[in-house]
Amino acid sequence: MQADPDHAEAWAALGLAQEALGQWSAAADGLQRAMALGLHSAVLNLSPAVCRLRLEQPALALRSLDQALDATLAEAWSMRGNLMRETVQPLDAALCSERTLAHGGDEALYRYCLASVRPGEPVPPRADVESLFDDYAPDFQHHLLQNLKYQAHRTLLAPLLAEGRRWSLAFDLGCGSGLCGRLLAPVCAAVDGVDVSRVMVEQASASGAYRCVAHAKLLPFLAQSDELADLIVAADVLIFVGALDAVVPAAVRRLAPGGVLAFSIEQADPGHDLQLRPNLRYAHGQSAIERLAAS
Repeated sequence: MQADPDHAEAWAALGLAQEALGQWSAAADGLQRAMALGLHSAVLNLSPAVCRLRLEQPALALRSLDQALDATLAEAWSMRGNLMRETVQPLDAALCSERTLAHGGDEALYRYCLASVRPGEPVPPRADVESLFDDYAPDFQHHLLQNLKYQAHRTLLAPLLAEGRRWSLAFDLGCGSGLCGRLLAPVCAAVDGVDVSRVMVEQASASGAYRCVAHAKLLPFLAQSDELADLIVAADVLIFVGALDAVVPAAVRRLAPGGVLAFSIEQADPGHDLQLRPNLRYAHGQSAIERLAAS
């Protein structure tokens, strides 16, 4: 490019290489330079928006997406829909999900997205949790702790750890990369984890906090053995499950006498037992949780 700064293909190749290396800012600049020089393709048009999202620059990502939108490019409509949900623009988000479906987007996933922003739309079960967290896994812990200042695992476990009790066996449901497991390991004789993401299972296993980590969904994991735990935790997991009338009783059946089931939820708006929110997470009503616990 020093020899020919107007060589569009060279800027595109450099930008795509930088994107592959995670050099998001440089990649976006190089790709946009290539586009300004007249080079366009479906991948090239979409990549600057991907980089801007990685940089948490939603306004610039939206501008790039609007430049990239093609009547048949489902991925661009999908990304635009994600931005519209995040910025609480439900009508625009619904339109984007419809366009994504019309151009070949995954039926189950985008019906789910549509239900999150359109009142009265039937809500199918979420089908993409494994791929979601497989994609998220490489940056999961750093993004959660450093960018989002995430503390839900500590908040959930603090009252239990403060008791000074020694636990025989704990199950960490939806263990992710092992944030809860690291806190539980010093006070438990054994901790078993389970996660739907194979990549997360590998990370949790490598932490050394677990006796074993299963790659499975919650219900099959809870049904696979009669071994009882005296502590079962689920930190920010049930927000992806939806209705809890199967999972909570299945967990209770695996509790030893005097055992504890501890989990976090997002609280639904007044008058709602269960809500699917635009962030694609379920929120639960406190009264519904209390009824379930009582039963």
